[in-house]
Parts: sequence; C-alpha cells; structure tokens
Amino acid sequence: MTTRPTLLGYVRADALSCAEELAAATDSLALFASIEGYTLGTVYTERDAAESAAFHALLDEAKRTDVRAVVVPTLQHLGAVGAPGGMRQQLEFHQAHVWAVDPR
Repeated sequence: MTTRPTLLGYVRADALSCAEELAAATDSLALFASIEGYTLGTVYTERDAAESAAFHALLDEAKRTDVRAVVVPTLQHLGAVGAPGGMRQQLEFHQAHVWAVDPR
C-alpha cells in the first residue's frame, strides 16, 4: 500500500462571510486533496489577516517537513484582493506548490 503525500490547507476566515462558508471551504480542501491523491494535513485558518499568524505557522511547517503542497479555496486567500503573489511566492520559495480549489 502506498502512502499518499500530505497537502496542507490555508483559509482566511475574513474572506468568508460566515461559519458555514468556513466549514464548506475546509470540506472543499479535503475533497480536492482526495481527488488529487493527497492526504489533507493541517488546515491553517487565519483569523486575523493583519497578524498572519496562521500563514507563518503554515510556512514554518512547510520549511521543517517534507510537505511540498498547499491548497487554498481561491488565490484570494493568499492576500488582499488582486495581490496574492507575495504569500504564494514565499511558499514557492520553500518548494511548496500552491493550488487553488477554485483558480478564479
């Protein structure tokens, strides 16, 4: 039996309107991971985008483990509207491939 590689998740709560959307976003990450042949590991949920504590914890895990893939509901979860590049570049710098469930 082959072990599936781990995929980490990242969700910004402020990008969603309610707890139900947060739950649905997390479920979509799990489904994406399964379809793509991964096991979903930790889903980091950012509660305060100004502090980015969850993102830094995600980045730390990507640096110290062999996890090389991250999934987000949309690229907007990686930064302000229209500017997701900086966070994505940090992840990719540490060899973590970034996927979006909905690439729009």
